[in-house]
Amino acid sequence: METAWQSGTQRTECSQRVFPYISAMVNNGSLSYDHERDGRPTELGGCTAIVRNIRYDTFLVIRYVKRHLTIMMDIDGRHEWRDCIEMPGVRLPRGYYFGTSSITGDLSDNHDVISLKLFELTGVRTPEEEKLHRDVFLPSVDNLKLPEMTEPPTPLSGLALFLIVFFSLVFSVFAIVIGIILYNKWQDHSRKRFY
Repeated sequence: METAWQSGTQRTECSQRVFPYISAMVNNGSLSYDHERDGRPTELGGCTAIVRNIRYDTFLVIRYVKRHLTIMMDIDGRHEWRDCIEMPGVRLPRGYYFGTSSITGDLSDNHDVISLKLFELTGVRTPEEEKLHRDVFLPSVDNLKLPEMTEPPTPLSGLALFLIVFFSLVFSVFAIVIGIILYNKWQDHSRKRFY
């Protein structure tokens, strides 16, 4: 799971998103973050978090219990948690890593992660829940189809690149020769008019 903290104070034209913005995405390594659209194609949810120029610490809690992802924040300095994202049906396998990133886009901004505390919550699971949890191999979200990542175009082989350059040069030389021949005929034709 990756949580992105985006900065900037611009508003986007599509849906009045105000930055800084907290968003969450689930990725199995086949998706990339779309910077042009602020990660919207792969976003599970998000919320605005106005955290600029404040004189107190801000906190973010990310909780994953029984396939339920919850993100809460305390950005007002009142030690009260506000809901940001709540997403049931998130399937995260064991043995993966937790990551955070700060994406500032066009603006220069600074976010310091002072501490990161991880706790393993032990909950009582039925044998069926334990089997379902063990069967998760790739991160996913129930009832949510994440967009497929398009395959990047395959690079040209050395032979194909050589042939393209070779025939481009041959075509260029051919075009220059035809141009010179036509220019000479035009000059000969224009000289004959004055005799």
